[in-house]
Amino acid sequence: MEAVAAAIGGVVAVTAAPLALGAMGFTGTGIAAASIAAKMMSAAAIANGGGVAAGSLVATLQSVGVVGLSTSTNIILGTVGAAVGAMST
Repeated sequence: MEAVAAAIGGVVAVTAAPLALGAMGFTGTGIAAASIAAKMMSAAAIANGGGVAAGSLVATLQSVGVVGLSTSTNIILGTVGAAVGAMST
């Protein structure tokens, strides 16, 4: 039973992260209007004098929204999700 819970936890973690980013407004076509991402981008631009700094949280999340998560990040998410799933049994 623990192995099943671990597998489910890993799958949920890997699939939930991109869905959550999309729901926040970090999409493959850019930041969605009137979204949390748009508000974050506006705040970052105001804080940086009109632009969003490369490497900032907003820039990184938008990059992930466009190209997806790296293989290593998916492995880490899956591992953490599996560990949490196994502990929940």
